[in-house]
Parts: sequence; structure tokens; C-alpha cells
Amino acid sequence: MARTRSSSSKLRYCNPAYYLKRPKRLAFLFIAFVCLSFLVWDRQTLVREHEVELAKLSEDVAHLQNLLEEIKTDGSAVRKTLKDVPDDPIDVQRREKVKDAMLHAWNSYVKYAWGQDELQPQSKSGVNSFGGLGATLVDSLDTLYIMGLHEQFQKAREWVANSLDFNKNYEASVFETTIRVVGGLLSAYDLSNDQLFLDKAKDIADRLLPAWDTPSGIPYNIINLAQGRPHNPGWTGGESILADSGTEQLEFIALSQRTGDPKYQEKVENVITQIKKIFPDDGLLPIYLDPHRGTTAYSTITFGAMGDSFYEYLLKVWIQGNKTPAVKRYREMWEQSMKGLSSLIRRTTPSSFTYICEKNGESLNDKMDELACFAPGMLALGSTGYGPEESQKMLSLAEELAWTCYNFYQSTPTKLAGENYFFHAGQDMSVGTSWNILRPETVESLFYLWRITGNKTYQEWGWNIFQAFEKNSRVESGYVGLKDVNSGVKDNMMQSFFLAETLKYLYLLFSPSSVIPLDQWVFNTEAHPLKIVARHDDNSGNDLKSSTGGQQRPKIKLRSRKEGRP
Repeated sequence: MARTRSSSSKLRYCNPAYYLKRPKRLAFLFIAFVCLSFLVWDRQTLVREHEVELAKLSEDVAHLQNLLEEIKTDGSAVRKTLKDVPDDPIDVQRREKVKDAMLHAWNSYVKYAWGQDELQPQSKSGVNSFGGLGATLVDSLDTLYIMGLHEQFQKAREWVANSLDFNKNYEASVFETTIRVVGGLLSAYDLSNDQLFLDKAKDIADRLLPAWDTPSGIPYNIINLAQGRPHNPGWTGGESILADSGTEQLEFIALSQRTGDPKYQEKVENVITQIKKIFPDDGLLPIYLDPHRGTTAYSTITFGAMGDSFYEYLLKVWIQGNKTPAVKRYREMWEQSMKGLSSLIRRTTPSSFTYICEKNGESLNDKMDELACFAPGMLALGSTGYGPEESQKMLSLAEELAWTCYNFYQSTPTKLAGENYFFHAGQDMSVGTSWNILRPETVESLFYLWRITGNKTYQEWGWNIFQAFEKNSRVESGYVGLKDVNSGVKDNMMQSFFLAETLKYLYLLFSPSSVIPLDQWVFNTEAHPLKIVARHDDNSGNDLKSSTGGQQRPKIKLRSRKEGRP
């Protein structure tokens, strides 16, 4: 009986009527319920936040593991990893100044030389230096696009659509036409996804192709665009030029990738196949090649005029193919050539400036072209493919050479470099040929070194060079070169590569590394960026269509011998 009453007594706490008669206990029960609910909700929230944090940490660990693997793969442990950071206000200001210079050059061309190859600013007239192919206009397309000058880009695009005609009775340089016109059109296509540019690039490339119809496959360097008759210039004694023969690979491989037609790639890669048969142990070739026998002719070995961009393209085709086994031979040949380059390195007294000699037979000539100032950038870019020790060695050499090239500018009264320099015992450097035609090579190397090392010193040097151009070369109707960097006397020519290269590299020197990132784009020797596409073919173009990913069109985030004239 007692147990029954006890059970009933406990059960009354479950009866709502019990609490309705006792308000204080009801309030206590409600508060307890709210507290318990809050405690459970708080615990669940903490668990969820903990799970999110764990997931984020897992992603970060995976990302760091991937970065570590990349560093192990490309030997970049000796370099600073550059990340996008907020724009430096000084960089923004300088970039806008370069953009203003581009607008001044472009608007002057539009006003006085529209549709012609180059502007003569002093006489305010145009000249067709390249047969009337609109060289400056085509060379400027990608610079306009990258700088966000889309109104100007569209005006140029309309001219290409309506007025660019390649059916001309003109003896064209295969090299110059390839790097400026084919390269400029392909770059405009890669950037804008506009089919017009690819169609035009194919048109001009088809007119150049007969130049490769030689017994060895090494091309003639001149061709009539309308008649298709190729030959070599008389002043070479009938020989082909090394740089002219080895500086079409990037453009023609890209054209095959984007059209799916292997014939362009086959022609230019056969040249490398033939050269590889005669490639010396030191990887250094004289500047003349016999297009009939496929052999070298006794001539100068140089990283300056007529030799330079051959070595540049050995490296860049490897990069263009995304460093796959299909392009391994290019890297191997390039590394051989860099061993040869090292044998040409000398240092001055008393300042120990590092320079690259030229070679004639067994004799070294203590002369270096400003054109050879592309080499520091090439070495910096190529250092990424070595292991840590060799990578640091190449990067150090690049930095030493860049210091010399910068002093080519600083050593003259105008602070602009001459065309070439001589080095004599006890004398650091003296200007040889004293003109300056707005060349880009030193600025190009500063751009690569800044991108790869993150050292802002290279930006300062570039800014100093830009200011020297502004002071000495800017005139009312464009930019001109100097007949003499000592006196500052001006010439009457605005070279197309000033807009294509010099101003573009200066603009990129002060832009975030996400603008034309070097892991997605490769620059041809006229500074036209081409999209990197992984190569998986057998060097004969058999896998071109698959390598383009079904013709996927690339987008971006918003240099080399030039036949310049004094």
C-alpha cells in the first residue's frame, strides 16, 4: 500500500495540472528547458564549425602538398613563390604611365600612318617597311587587348577584317612575317577567341610554307607572297640564317594545334630534326646554314643578331608543349647550348661586368649586341627546369648579365643603350654602333627576372629605362629612335616592336603576375603571348586535335633579331 502511494506521488510530477497550480515550478521548468535547448544548440553549432574548420585545414594541407610536389618537380625551391597581392600604388601609377605612352604611340600611328607598316613621326607619314601588311597595327593587337584598350582593339580588328590583304607582289622575310604577323594574329586569337584572327593567320602561313620546300627542309628566308617563289638574300651567299630558320616553331606549332592541320608543325619541326643531326657537343651553331645540304657554313657564333632567337625557341617550344616528353628534345638541345653559352662568358675589369662573347672559329670577340640582352630573361625562364643547384647557378648568371645590360643604358649620356658594346682590357664597356631603335630586349629580361624572383629592383631599372625613352624618344607625333645615344640626335622611325614588345613588357613589369601568367602563356620573340597547350604527340603532329582539347579557346584574366634600321 505504501509502495502504491509512493508511485502515485512521483507520477504527479508528470501531470500538467500539477504545474498549473504551482506557477513558480512551471517557470523553473520552462527556464530549465530553454537552457537545455540552448546548450544542445550551442554544442551542435560548435561541432559544425569544427567540421568546417577541419575540412578547410584538409584543403590547405592538400594544396600545400601539391605545391611541394610542384617545387620538387621543377626545381624551383631556390626561387620565391609569387602570389597575387594587392596592387602597389606605385605600380598602378607607373602602369598607367606606360599605358599613356602606348596611347600616344597608337594614336599617332592612327592619325599619320593608319594601315601602313610603320610611322615616321618626324615627317608625320607612314612607310611600308614590310610590304604593306599593317605591321604596327597587327603587332599592336595583343598589347591593346592586354592594356584594356578595347575601343582601339576593335578599330584595329575592323581593319584586319576589311583591309588586310596578303596577296602582294612583295619579297617578304619569312622570319619577320612569322614573328610579327602570324604571331600577332595568333595571339589576338588566343586572347579574344575571334575566329577572324585565326583565319588570317592561316592565310599568311599558307603563303609562307613553300619556303620550306628545300632538299634539307631548312627554309629559304625570303618569299614572294603573291607568287610563292622562295630564295635567300644575296648578301648571305645563298645561305640560310640560323635565327631565321629556327624561329618559326612556336607560331607554326600553335597554328597546327588551333586548326588541327599538322602540315605547319611538320615543316618547322623537320628543321629541328635536321639541325639535331649536326648539333655540336657545345650546342653552339654558326649563323649560316646550307639549305641544300643541311650543314653549317663557316660564320660567326653569336647570341646577338642572326643567332639569338634560335636558342630562345629551343626553350620556349618546350614550355609551349607544357614540358611533356613530346618536347623533351628541345629542352635537351637548349641545355647543351647553355653549356656552350657558359664557355662564352667573360668579365670586365675593373667592374667585373659579365658579358657574352662572340666566336669566330677558335677566336673570341669581346663584343655583345644589345640584342643579346634577351639572354638574361631566357636563362631565368629556363632555370625552372633544373634541379636546385643548377637552377641557382643559371639564375645568378641571368642576374649578372641583366646588370650589364642595364648598364648599357646607364653608361650613356641619354641613359639609352647603343646597338652593341665592346670590352677592352682595363675598360668596362664602350659603345660600338651608337644608335638606339627602341629595342625591348633588356626590358624583356627585367620582366622575367621580376616575375621569377620577385625582386623589385628590376622594376626600378625598368622604370628608369622608360623615363629615358620618355625624355629622349617621345615627340609630338609618336616615339623615335636615336641616331646617336651620346648626342641624343633623333631618327625618324617608330619601330613596330616598340608597341609590340617594349611597351608591353614595361606594362607587364608593373602588372600583377596573374596578367599573362607564365605557367599559362609563352611569348614569341616579338612578345606575342601564345597559350600553352600540352603536347602528347610524336613530334609529327599526330595528336593535334586531341591536344587542343576539342578546340577549346583560351582566355586571360583581366623580342630576337629585328631588322631595325638606324
